[in-house]
Amino acid sequence: MLFPINSLKLWINLRLSQLGRAIISVDPMSFVHLHVHSEYSLLDGFSNIKKLVQRVKEMNMNAVALTDHGNMFGVVEFYNQAIAAGIKPIIGVEAYLAARTMQDRDAQLDKKSTHILLLAENQSGYQNLLRLVSKAQLEGFYYYPRIDHELLAQHAEGIICTSGCMSAEIPRLLAEGQVDTARQKLDWYFDVFGKEHFFLELQQHDIGDLETINHQLLELGRRYDAQFIATNDVHYIEKEDWRLQEILLAIQTGSLLTDPNRMKMTDPSYYLRSPEEMQAIFSEVPQALQNTLLIAERCNVDLSFKGYHLPLFNVPEGYTPQTYLREICEAGLRKRYGPRADDPQVRQRLEYELQIIHQMGFDTYFLIVWDLCRYAREQGIWYNARGSSAGSIVAYTLEITLVDPIQHGLIFERFLNPSRISMPDIDLDFGMTAGLR
Repeated sequence: MLFPINSLKLWINLRLSQLGRAIISVDPMSFVHLHVHSEYSLLDGFSNIKKLVQRVKEMNMNAVALTDHGNMFGVVEFYNQAIAAGIKPIIGVEAYLAARTMQDRDAQLDKKSTHILLLAENQSGYQNLLRLVSKAQLEGFYYYPRIDHELLAQHAEGIICTSGCMSAEIPRLLAEGQVDTARQKLDWYFDVFGKEHFFLELQQHDIGDLETINHQLLELGRRYDAQFIATNDVHYIEKEDWRLQEILLAIQTGSLLTDPNRMKMTDPSYYLRSPEEMQAIFSEVPQALQNTLLIAERCNVDLSFKGYHLPLFNVPEGYTPQTYLREICEAGLRKRYGPRADDPQVRQRLEYELQIIHQMGFDTYFLIVWDLCRYAREQGIWYNARGSSAGSIVAYTLEITLVDPIQHGLIFERFLNPSRISMPDIDLDFGMTAGLR
């Protein structure tokens, strides 16, 4: 049980009633794991992503999160495996929070970091998670890839945050008896994320202080009318995998398995517990189970690769890629054709191609290739375009190609055809050295 002291059960019921929350029955399958580590938590997690997703499906859970330590290396693999299995993927990370700021690197004060669990609620949240983990690696790394409170506040949009595990900031302060400081930190989290995006996290493992911490979190929750979630700190899939994960920890710390003082998990409960097990453990706080479902419903991130993803091309102020491409083509048309620029055949061909290019979403593509060729000309670098792109008057007016497609009767559809959706293919050759000057 989460709270083995029977009298505490009565206390929880009293507190929940004071919060105006009735205890209701929970479907045994009504639970989603939101705190899960995979093999991408290097030398710490033993969950193979494919097997993890398979096990989630076997237990009739329709969603699961991935929250590896300090990185999102496994996100794409996880997303693809989950989607293929009909499981909803929830993208997250268990980040490292610097003791002071992510720029501080004092061996005595900054060696230890705390954990913080972050989940992407939407695309904006996913982008913010990417920014956080990137800055943690590139700017905040000191023993761990760290972020700090200031950076977290700057990128809080679209993110659901929890109070975390025993190694997180709030639980650690409570374990040290610093209740007032913990309350001040909670004030900050609720100010930054708001009640709907910050949850108090309850866990149950064989850790001496954990029962007291859960007790205190429930008490503090009354102050904020807080919402709770129940999680298991999953590091491996099956219960019997605990021994293999212990080997990983021994390798990580350079210790022998026979060393009684080595770093190790407190008990073999850090596996993918079933919904029934979670319900039995957290039977006195069913809202914490139900809230995992609510979070799963709210977290919607789409990583499917639909369409084409081109690099961003900055156009001058007041333009869109479409209007800027047209302007360059108009200028190129007069340069290439002179008095014939207003010839109906020439004008009709340009309008048709620009329409097809925009319809298929390739305005930016042509601007990128134009910019490459423009730079080559300005730097005196020889270049040449080959292939079916010679059939495009747009490419000709942009000075990408050198052949007039109208004069030579070249067909645009061989290059770009709305009936055959594929990327334009402009083959470019560049000289290794400047040779035009």
